[in-house]
Amino acid sequence: MPIDDVIITPTTDLFIASLWSAPKNEPILRSLLNGVMTDAGLPAVSKATVLEPFNIQEFPVDKQIRLDVLVEDKAGNRYNVEIQRNKHADFYERMLYYWAETYNSQLKRGNDYDCLFPVRSIIITEFPVFPLVKRLHAIFELRERENSDVVFSDHCQIHVLRLGNLLRAKLSGLDQFGLELRRWMEFWALGLEEEESKMSTMLQDCPPVLAAYEEFMRFSSDPEIREKVRARERFLIDLRLDRGTARREGREEGKIETARNFKRLGAPLEMIAEATGLSIAEIEQLN
Repeated sequence: MPIDDVIITPTTDLFIASLWSAPKNEPILRSLLNGVMTDAGLPAVSKATVLEPFNIQEFPVDKQIRLDVLVEDKAGNRYNVEIQRNKHADFYERMLYYWAETYNSQLKRGNDYDCLFPVRSIIITEFPVFPLVKRLHAIFELRERENSDVVFSDHCQIHVLRLGNLLRAKLSGLDQFGLELRRWMEFWALGLEEEESKMSTMLQDCPPVLAAYEEFMRFSSDPEIREKVRARERFLIDLRLDRGTARREGREEGKIETARNFKRLGAPLEMIAEATGLSIAEIEQLN
């Protein structure tokens, strides 16, 4: 695939990780956190420190590596921020596991439990989720079922920004957000589609998001970066193809083993063929 065919969007994982990890972009990252926290009725973040910075120049494109960003604020609260571009069958379990992994990582051997701070996962989904939820910013917490005012612990909070639902609704519902979060959603939704002058005008009342857009324009026009993105996309496609082949081979091997067991038990060949999808000739060759 020619480099010019590479499509880099504002939600491309290499761009997102690069944007939020750069120390000079701390105001940009803090803007996103504050947009989400303000919308949730929580205090603003005064400082955002990336705990495991991402460096695209050192990134191995041929490795399966998570590109979420782990952040700590001045109060010690942690944020795990990530884009989810494709829905997997185990998406919800994975997101819960990532939250638990982040929470557990705080406790070192010999520490007391009072060393634990709240962990807030922020997940931007490019596919529709939770169709029964009205707000595009879905917030999940540990609350008592019959009395939602009773919170088991404020240490667990999962925020889902439903970008895929917004796109499906043709950007209807943006008015439910405050300015900062609205501009972030517009940037993700329109940053690739709209003309540069129009996007700059749209985002000028929120300087951090405008700065993110300008970073996106520089990132997406860099030939070396484009080659990195192309190589990663190729690796991910090959990985999906390999997994699909492995699943098909596994299913085929399972059918063969089932047919072999039936044959050993003396089952009629016609019945084995109907049960497994193998031909009678294939079954006759099994030992």
